Amino acid sequence: MDADKVFKALGDPTRRRLLDLLCEQNGQSLGQLCETLDMTRQSATQHLEILEAANLISTARRGREKLHFLNPVPLHDIYERWVRKFERERLRLLHDLKHKLEGE
Repeated sequence: MDADKVFKALGDPTRRRLLDLLCEQNGQSLGQLCETLDMTRQSATQHLEILEAANLISTARRGREKLHFLNPVPLHDIYERWVRKFERERLRLLHDLKHKLEGE
């Protein structure tokens, strides 16, 4: 995984919106995605190319259409590397606080 590409891709609100749209309905064409976004097809294509370079989406051809699919693996890798280790300590502290407040 190239974490820099993933973070760059996630740094833009339009690209996050595209990921949200694919999460709601996976396998959308460029036309379907553009119906929801207020941008040209060319701009949307540039955002999709960045997402694809970060491996956050994959594409498949269906006839003349190019369908876009969410790939959650890089997001999971980011979670495992950057979120989970910090979350573990926070949850342990909350667990200890709960027991202390309850008098156990």
